[in-house]
Amino acid sequence: MTALLPAELAWYATGRFYRAKDGAVADYGYFLHLPFLDVPLFDGKRAETTAHFTFAARPFKAQEIENGALSLGLDPVGEFSLYLQRRPMGTFDDPASFEQGERIATFRRTGLVAGTTVAVSAGTAMVQLVGTNVFSARMVGSSAFEFGGGRHDLAHHIGKGITQFGTAAATPVVPPPTGYDLVLPFTGSAIALGRG
Repeated sequence: MTALLPAELAWYATGRFYRAKDGAVADYGYFLHLPFLDVPLFDGKRAETTAHFTFAARPFKAQEIENGALSLGLDPVGEFSLYLQRRPMGTFDDPASFEQGERIATFRRTGLVAGTTVAVSAGTAMVQLVGTNVFSARMVGSSAFEFGGGRHDLAHHIGKGITQFGTAAATPVVPPPTGYDLVLPFTGSAIALGRG
């Protein structure tokens, strides 16, 4: 097992932000890349329904700030966990399905997450194009697990945590499941913080 150097790529993830009717937001999804060598990430083609490694965040309420064509969302300190699903069962139609299986790590964001949505003028209206965000998160728990013919522990690979850079759709195009009023797809790339 090889430990990543500080600022080396730790993962690629994709998922969706879900806003509940009470205004709470959480993100759920799966990993396209993790630092485990020769470990199958999918049971078949790459999709949420075949992903062995998923994530789920604790719901939080963001504060919104407007600055001209920029909309800023400030997310409070919060936690998210990674899961190993030996039998993949994640589906975007049921966000809670991503937090099934074995919890292999938990992270806590170290501060506010500043998300920015960019809008451009389209005739007489402003059209939101894309949202971006960046955050750091410290690992607060990790469990070793056996999978794909080897023993693995995320803490060994990435050290103290990650810094993630994300891009999200800014306009809703996905119908929300029951209990939610907004869904926005996103992708994120994280680098390792290292041992520190």
